[in-house]
Amino acid sequence: MDNLLTPLNLTKRGLMRASNTKEAIDAFLNLLLGSTCGECPIDPQFGFIFNNMRFEIFNEREGVIYNSQPTDEEASELYNKKISGNSKNFNTFATELKAAIIKYEPRLENVTATMSYIREERKVYVTVTGIITETKEKYQYDTILNIWN
Repeated sequence: MDNLLTPLNLTKRGLMRASNTKEAIDAFLNLLLGSTCGECPIDPQFGFIFNNMRFEIFNEREGVIYNSQPTDEEASELYNKKISGNSKNFNTFATELKAAIIKYEPRLENVTATMSYIREERKVYVTVTGIITETKEKYQYDTILNIWN
């Protein structure tokens, strides 16, 4: 099975393809993690909700994002989510990431996500693990998100 790279990229020979499934999944997760929810008009839910918070104040002591508008009940749920944690924990951004991956990346199963905030570096280390559905191989994706404050 050919794996198209996402986002789609045209070359003289047609759409660019990944050399293997892992490379294609890596490219897709990179796109998912870099997209804010609501930026894709055809599917406003696509993206990682953490990116929607990039202009908010980061509360380093509590490990959450400071809620500058506490009257908005729907948004206040996001402000209670911990930055560091894994997808097995309730109320973390890692849980949100896992849900987005399960929804949009069918080539992975048994997905887990971990996010670790390193205060001194002002970075969030992200690890996604799972099993590639087609080959049953173990899968791991690692990336770093820079904190915006």
